[in-house]
Amino acid sequence: MISSLQNSRIKWARALINQKQERKKSRAFIIEGVRLVEEALSSGWCPNFLFYSGQLSVRGQALVAACIQAGYEVEEVAPRIMDKIAAVETSQGILAVLPERQPVLPNEMDFAIIGDSIRDPGNLGALLRSAAAAGVQAVFLTPGSADPFSPKVLRAGMGAHFKLPILTQLWPDIQMQCKSFPTPLQLFLAEAQKGLPYWQADLRVPLALIIGGEAEGADPAIQKATDKSLQIPMPGGFESLNAAVAAGVLIFEVVRQRSS
Repeated sequence: MISSLQNSRIKWARALINQKQERKKSRAFIIEGVRLVEEALSSGWCPNFLFYSGQLSVRGQALVAACIQAGYEVEEVAPRIMDKIAAVETSQGILAVLPERQPVLPNEMDFAIIGDSIRDPGNLGALLRSAAAAGVQAVFLTPGSADPFSPKVLRAGMGAHFKLPILTQLWPDIQMQCKSFPTPLQLFLAEAQKGLPYWQADLRVPLALIIGGEAEGADPAIQKATDKSLQIPMPGGFESLNAAVAAGVLIFEVVRQRSS
C-alpha cells in the first residue's frame, strides 16, 4: 500500500491533475470515480495504472477486481493519500491514469461542433456530453478554450471523451478540415439575437455548428467565414444562453430534423 505523498507515481498523478503543461508533456490525464473508469474501460481505453483505496463502494471493488483480472497495473493507496491527490472534495476511492490518444476523424463527416474560446470547464464538459449523446462525429476547439482533459471538463463530460474525437487547433486548420471532406461542411454560427431562428434553418445538410465563448462570442475571423448565422429566440428578454445550453438546443434540433 502506498502511504506517502513522495511516491513517484503519486507525485505524477498530482501533477497531471493540477498542471495543464504536465498533461501536455506526458500526453496523459487523470480520470476519477467509478463511472468514468467504467466508461473508459468499456470504450477500449487502457490505463497506464489505477489507484484505489478503502473508500471504494461494492461496485468499485468489483471494478478493481476486473482490472486486476484484465492485467492492468493496480495499486492500493492509503485513504488519506487518495483524499490528497483527488480533484474532488470527496473521493470515490478510485482514479486512473490514461494515455491521451491521437484523435481520428472519419473519412466522411456530416455533423461536427466547433467551440471557440469556451473557457468555462463545466460548460465545455456539458457541451461534449451533449455532442456525444447526439452522435456528433467530432468536436473542434480553438486554443482559447478550456483544456478538454482537465479534471473538471472530464467530470462534466461524463465519458464523452471516450466516444468522440476532440481536437484543439487553430481556426485556419479547423476551417480547412471542415472544407476538406468529400462533401464540405457548411459552417453555422450560433449568434445572440442575430440570424435565422434555428428551427427555420435546414440543418439536414452536412454542417459544423460553431458555438462562441460566453463573454465575447465567436472570433471575428470565424464570423467572417460563416455560411449562415442562427439564433435561439428568447421571448423572456435574456441576451443570451450559456454555451452548453445553446449548444444542446442546436445539437438536438439537428437530430430532430434528421430523424423526422
